[in-house]
Amino acid sequence: MIHIYRTVEAAPALRTEETGRFEPGSWVCMINPSGEEIEEVATRLSVPGDYLRAALDEEERPRTETEDGVTLIVIDIPMPYPEQTILYTTMPLGIIVTPDTIVTVCLRENAIVQDFTNGRVKHFYTFKKTRFVLQILFLNASYFLQYLRQIERVSDRIGAELNQSMRNRELIQLMNLKKSLVYFSTSLRSNQIVLDKTLTFQPLRMYADDTDLLEDVIIENKQAIEMANTYSTILTETMDAFASIISNNFNNILKLLTSITIILAIPTMIASFLGMNVPVPLEDHPYGFVIIIILSLIVSSLLAVAINRKGWL
Repeated sequence: MIHIYRTVEAAPALRTEETGRFEPGSWVCMINPSGEEIEEVATRLSVPGDYLRAALDEEERPRTETEDGVTLIVIDIPMPYPEQTILYTTMPLGIIVTPDTIVTVCLRENAIVQDFTNGRVKHFYTFKKTRFVLQILFLNASYFLQYLRQIERVSDRIGAELNQSMRNRELIQLMNLKKSLVYFSTSLRSNQIVLDKTLTFQPLRMYADDTDLLEDVIIENKQAIEMANTYSTILTETMDAFASIISNNFNNILKLLTSITIILAIPTMIASFLGMNVPVPLEDHPYGFVIIIILSLIVSSLLAVAINRKGWL
């Protein structure tokens, strides 16, 4: 699917609208494009087909390269996971900058692209290609921070539930959060390499304001890296602590059940011995049955007291 946007003059200010035409100063937004669409864009804009296909590989790592005046930047963006097992994952987003246009490629609709198409990003103009790229990078780092805070809130909620229930289900949910944090940490570190290269080698033409914005992006991304590492460490320690608590509770339950079994075994043993078809004490005594019951209760009670002193009950 291809959408083409362009910032046009619309009194009293500029406005970005969908035109559907390949024109200088346009933004070509490609979401899960077909092979025919890739060939069309590659031909119309003189863009290498490999650049357009790069972000369609979910395993593609963030990188940047320039060839014949066309710059490719691949970054990882945070995405809500379509399944319920993992809260968030990451996905490549390709940004191709040509002398006249800018192209973005992604496998799925995402919040970053939607913020631009819905007009939620201030001072966004399709003809300011370098600033547009930096705005994408800044928004990407901001979404990482936003989703990390959501992960923290979900982790706190699950931790509160674990304090009440101590079930495996909550531990599995924490493990899934841990996976999201691993994806985030890996992607953020890879994005940082791309940002550092962009600042050092400047594959895009930059002005003073653009350099300042790129430095802000780097600061935001580093903050996200630190936050992801901190949350990951806390989550790991929390999982280990709750796993130990659950294991300890399980051992306590086993000790309790074993103690109860031993206590109940005493009356059973006495009844088994006295139930044999041989002469036994008190068989002719009028209160023999009552005496045996009382004796069994006394022995069981003494055993229960001894077990309780050991801390098993």
